[in-house]
Amino acid sequence: MKAINLVLRFALEVAALAALAYGGWHLPGPVWLRILTAVALPLAGAVVWGQWVAPKARRPLADPLRLLPEWVVFGGAAVALTATGHIVLAVLLAALAAANRLALRLLGTTTGGEPA
Repeated sequence: MKAINLVLRFALEVAALAALAYGGWHLPGPVWLRILTAVALPLAGAVVWGQWVAPKARRPLADPLRLLPEWVVFGGAAVALTATGHIVLAVLLAALAAANRLALRLLGTTTGGEPA
């Protein structure tokens, strides 16, 4: 069960980065600005994740502080999906991310896969 939840977690992380790119691409403006934001938003999300949340984060945060950068990324992805008219996907992403985080916590596993 832990392995399934960790795989789901990774899929949700990738989906969040894709949603940030999609949201950046759909901002109004010239094509060069849309390309820039489609690259910059997921890059910013990846930097936040790599600094504080990833299994080999440079400055890992302990629970419950770890939730702040997690929800910056997942919340930003949900906002991007909502702004582009994909409200159902935004709610689904946020709900799955929250349920997955809770499941990992109840299973005694951190998001890095090691025991809590």
